[in-house]
Amino acid sequence: MEFKRSIYQHLLKWKKAKKSKPLLLMGARQIGKTTILKSFGQKEYTELIYLNFEKHVDIHSFFTGNKNPRAILDKISLLHGKAIESETTLIVLDEIQECKDALIALKYFEEDFPDYHIIGAGSLLGLSIGNNRAFPVGKVEFLDMYPLNFSEYLLAVDEKIHKTYHHFLADESIESLPVAFFNPLKKIYQEFLLFGGMPEVASTYLDSRNIEEAQHVQDQILRAYELDFVKHADKTSSTKIRQVWNSLPSQMAKENKKFIYKTIRSGARAREYEEAIQWLIQAGLVYKVSRINKPVVPLKSYEDLTAFKLYVFETGLLIRLAGLDPRTLITGNQFFKEFKGSIAENYVSQMLHRTIGRSPYYWTSDGIAEADFIIERHGECFPIEVKSGDQTKAKSLAVYKKRYKPSLRIRISNLNLKLTDDLLNIPLFYAGHASQFIDKV
Repeated sequence: MEFKRSIYQHLLKWKKAKKSKPLLLMGARQIGKTTILKSFGQKEYTELIYLNFEKHVDIHSFFTGNKNPRAILDKISLLHGKAIESETTLIVLDEIQECKDALIALKYFEEDFPDYHIIGAGSLLGLSIGNNRAFPVGKVEFLDMYPLNFSEYLLAVDEKIHKTYHHFLADESIESLPVAFFNPLKKIYQEFLLFGGMPEVASTYLDSRNIEEAQHVQDQILRAYELDFVKHADKTSSTKIRQVWNSLPSQMAKENKKFIYKTIRSGARAREYEEAIQWLIQAGLVYKVSRINKPVVPLKSYEDLTAFKLYVFETGLLIRLAGLDPRTLITGNQFFKEFKGSIAENYVSQMLHRTIGRSPYYWTSDGIAEADFIIERHGECFPIEVKSGDQTKAKSLAVYKKRYKPSLRIRISNLNLKLTDDLLNIPLFYAGHASQFIDKV
């Protein structure tokens, strides 16, 4: 199954620009970079030349020590068997992190052959770790790619409901969705949390509706990530990275989700694991949300460097990493009901990270109240509380309101879309559009 990805429009914009630098598409492994680039090349260009540096090691020699883009193009042309036309051919350099010389060569294409359309695609595991010198700074455009969002998954499931979903999103007013649409959206959102983020997992699940088959694909992805830990870090570092990674479900299960080093192992200290955490952040596998001492613009100025939370970049993998049975998401036992809130919070963190272009913050008040997220928009701070259960009383938001008097408070929950005075309730399946709803108000 091929999903219609919103990033396609960004690729079109890059293609149509009068003067485009080579593009570097970056993101975690197995989120669909190769699929979207092949589809884009086949649909929008007369010719597509696809080179994979991981599978075809011999093509590394085209770029090794070669600073002449004309010579590189001649070699690629011979391999392709056709002349390369500058504006009608797309050259895709996949897994470009495996060949630093190819990464550096993008600089010379920008300087000497700006009319050629070249896209490099790579895993953040390789591009962000130890490759700072290889980056052609100022000579390429960067485009970040993420797992499937709810809208992309929904379109593949039900086009009619997808249309309604965007109808209410586009409506200038804040109106509750009819139950006939709201309930199906909640149901599809639940399965999306389990299997909807990683394209191969989503495709497997939608084609077969077989939970075990989808879980098998998730297991393969998680295994591939652990192998990458070893590939891109030394033995000591990779062990610590794996320990942090495997501790994340336990970190999320706590009522206070502040990252605790002793959760990794007894006696663990920050100085031992700081680099491992930073490695996972650079690899795009986790998002770090820091606490702020005071919700005042600019938020960065009030960041508390000693307190933070870590969220997994894709919620379905977190659920699988935790070893939870997907069936309990609907039926559930007491433990899962408690972890359900962590899952919802992890999902909202993903959506906020990709929509605002950076991680948000969080705020606490001496154990009395906590705003799960604080975002900055239009020069103002907005508190967000996430609720997954039926009890949605926004106690923490009430404490926050009394102290800081924000113009708007946001609750993201299982409830329908609704604005009551200064409290905006956004359904969880609309979490990726929180900024749009704030703008409406």
